[in-house]
Amino acid sequence: MTEADTSAVIEMALSDHIPFSTIHAEFGLTEKEVVALMRANLKPGSYRAWRKRVHDFGSRREHYK
Repeated sequence: MTEADTSAVIEMALSDHIPFSTIHAEFGLTEKEVVALMRANLKPGSYRAWRKRVHDFGSRREHYK
């Protein structure tokens, strides 16, 4: 995965309007792979805030995001 692809995936994952299924369709990454990518590339505090937002959306995330 190129640096530009990684940046695009991070931007998509941070967006509240793009579901993981869209990321999977475009880049072939599963939700677990996106989480690992985010953990590796975000600062710890930013990663925790993002995970909290993802967790708080729960089942709504697929529909809302």
